[in-house]
Amino acid sequence: MAKVLVVLYPDPLDGYPPTYARDSIPVITGYPGGQTVPSPAAIDFTPGQLLGSVSGELGLRKFLDDGGNELVVTSDKDGPDSVFERELPTADVVISQPFWPAYLDAARIEKAKNLRLVITAGIGSDHVDLDAAMRHDITVAEVTYSNSISVAEHAVMLILDLVRNFVPAHEWVTSRRGWNIADAVSRSYDLEGMDVGVIAAGRIGVAVMRRLKPFDVHLFYTDKRRLPEATETELGLTFVPSVAELVTRVDVLSIHAPLTHETFHLFDSALLGTMRRGSYIVNTARAEILERDAVVEALETGQLAGYAGDVWYPQPPEADHPWRTMPNNAMTPHISGTSLSAQARYSAGVREILEDYFDHKPIRPEYLIVDSGALAGTGEASYSTDGTGSPGSSGQ
Repeated sequence: MAKVLVVLYPDPLDGYPPTYARDSIPVITGYPGGQTVPSPAAIDFTPGQLLGSVSGELGLRKFLDDGGNELVVTSDKDGPDSVFERELPTADVVISQPFWPAYLDAARIEKAKNLRLVITAGIGSDHVDLDAAMRHDITVAEVTYSNSISVAEHAVMLILDLVRNFVPAHEWVTSRRGWNIADAVSRSYDLEGMDVGVIAAGRIGVAVMRRLKPFDVHLFYTDKRRLPEATETELGLTFVPSVAELVTRVDVLSIHAPLTHETFHLFDSALLGTMRRGSYIVNTARAEILERDAVVEALETGQLAGYAGDVWYPQPPEADHPWRTMPNNAMTPHISGTSLSAQARYSAGVREILEDYFDHKPIRPEYLIVDSGALAGTGEASYSTDGTGSPGSSGQ
């Protein structure tokens, strides 16, 4: 029997939904590039349900109960008296989401003597100290690609929100009950013809560029590994060898890099100052890639025309976090990768990983981040291999 500790975000304020806006979601069988969607032996939920909140339990209750396992689900994850802190020392498996991360720093991993498996329900395992996980021979896995397209769609939406000045225009007709066309369009531009850059051309970054191509923009990107020439030709991409050069050449920047020691606070006041005045930044990756106050200053001075982010630090942020009130922002509460469509996929993926773990079968390489004391699978391709795999929960 295993104790499975799951940290999920709270239910809606009005309670778990008895009905949904739609009766079904499209059936997706595979991802671009050929990877198949999660394939557990069975699922005990209806796709399209709210699974990522506490009452949804990722659809795992029956499966784990039938196997004689103990399931503890909570949203109380922060502080020494939290449910997560109390239950962690006896947990065999910890599952959480990047949207509501259970930060597993070295100290918490040290006290979790039974911990053998950490799963991210979604993509992104930087809330785990990967170096500590390697030292303690803990397997770290995530449901790779399960919500990549969800995030890409959100990023494109945020780009359009900023450039077309959607949020203030919407506020004129809702909050202010006005019809102030001049005010609404005084910061509104066409995306057509702009130079758009992408940092990190992985699954999400490429999906963003593929969706932006029909807007007739000029697409630039940077990555440690250059894309195949055929992909560059198909999408009309220009490769730029460094972030420092890329940011000087674009009007809009979309960030999709993982949080590592190399990208931590990469965007400080100095780097932001090299961008074209009036540039836009969209960040659906990790908040700590940018210095918090440097972003605020750049918006206040007009160096940035807008900043849209779906990621914060910490998560959830404090009530007076300056990104809530800084000018010309289009912030969202880390929802890009947890649409109801994505939840069906990452919940199924979590179950697939658990089935393999309980049956002592190999976990898919594309799901693995750390295994047998080393970076593995997707982790080996995404994180550094020099002992600086992830900043983990530093400063949490």
